[in-house]
Amino acid sequence: MDEIRYITRFEEDYPDKLRFIPSPPAGIYVKGDLPDPDKKTVAIVGARSCTEYGRRMAQYFASHLASAGVQIVCGLARGIDGIAQKAALEAGGRSFGILGCGVDIVYPKENREIYDMIQGHGGLISEHPQGAAPLGPHFASRNRIISGLCDILLVIEARLKSGTSITVNDALEQGRDIFAVPGRLTDGLSAGCNKLISEGAGVALHPDDILKALGLMCEEPVSFARDKASGIRNSLDLSNKEKLVYDCLDLYPKTADEIIRTSRLPISEVMEKLTSLCIKGAAKECGRSNYIKLG
Repeated sequence: MDEIRYITRFEEDYPDKLRFIPSPPAGIYVKGDLPDPDKKTVAIVGARSCTEYGRRMAQYFASHLASAGVQIVCGLARGIDGIAQKAALEAGGRSFGILGCGVDIVYPKENREIYDMIQGHGGLISEHPQGAAPLGPHFASRNRIISGLCDILLVIEARLKSGTSITVNDALEQGRDIFAVPGRLTDGLSAGCNKLISEGAGVALHPDDILKALGLMCEEPVSFARDKASGIRNSLDLSNKEKLVYDCLDLYPKTADEIIRTSRLPISEVMEKLTSLCIKGAAKECGRSNYIKLG
C-alpha cells in the first residue's frame, strides 16, 4: 500500500490549482499520486441516490473521458461519484478521490473496491489527518478541493438543493467551467442540472462536448442517443421488430403500455420482443412491467 504524505501549501509538490483558490487547504494528506498538472482534469459530481439514467450517464462520460486521457476527480461518495470513478479506472484511466475523512479510512464501506483500485492508478486526497472520522462539515469543506483540482466540473443528476450545489458554488468562485447533463423536466433528480443549464452552464450531451471545451478535439460532437443506438445495433443481432421496440425504450423506465402505444405493435408481440431484448442484454425490467434501455 502507498505511504501517506503530508504536503503543505508552501511546498513545491502542492498542486498549483489549489494554491490559488479562495481558502486553500493549509496542507493535504495524499495516499498515492497527485493529479498530473500537465493533463486536463474533470470533476464529476452528482446525486448519491441516483437513477439508472444517472448511473449510465456517469459510466458513459467517465469512461469516454478517461479513455481520452482526462483525469477524473470525484468525492468517492455513493452514487454518481463512485460510479464515475470506477468507470474511469476500468477504462484504464486515472482517478483521484477527495475524502471527507482521513485517507486511511474507507468511506463509504461499499466503495472499498474503488478505494483499492485508485491506489496505483491515481490517488486519495484529504485535508484531514489520518483517523479523522467522516463528519458532515468535512464533506462540505472538501467540495472546494474537488472543484479546485479540476478544469471543468461536470454535474450528473442533482436536486435543486443538495451537496452538489455547494461544489458548484465553489467552482463558480474559483472560475471553473461548469457543464451539466440535462434530464427530464419532471424528474426531481435532474432539476438541479436543468437549472444550471438555464443559468448558463454548458450542456453535456456527449463526452465530446467536454473534450472540445478542454481543447482536446475540434470535431463536432455526436449525440448520446445516436452514439449508443448505433452501438447496440452493431453489437447485437436484432430483428426489425426488436429494433422498433428497442427504439421505444429510454434510460428512464417506461411501462409496457407506453411501449405498446409507441410501437403500435400487438401486446403479445411487444412482450415477446421485450423478453428477447432482456435476454440479449439490450433491455432490463426494473420493477413490474417497467423497462429501460441498456447498452
